[in-house]
Amino acid sequence: MIPQLVTVRVQRPRHRTVRLWIPVLLVAIVLSPLLLLAVIGGVIACLIFDMKVLATFAGIGRLIAAMSGARFDFEHGRTAVLVIIR
Repeated sequence: MIPQLVTVRVQRPRHRTVRLWIPVLLVAIVLSPLLLLAVIGGVIACLIFDMKVLATFAGIGRLIAAMSGARFDFEHGRTAVLVIIR
């Protein structure tokens, strides 16, 4: 299943914790003109590097579908960022 929601939590020392809930479908709709350009660029790259276009996009689709349930923790100094893909 394709991820539906991305939750981002940022913790900084002496600041309030910031939480963002980002709906993936809404972001994809808003950025669809750029997505169209990315697909065209991907097709051109596949043709230049002699790759199968459908197999490449199928692999990218499987990678995105497999990201559901992933959790990423980043820490730099005293700042921590948690990204959860649901």
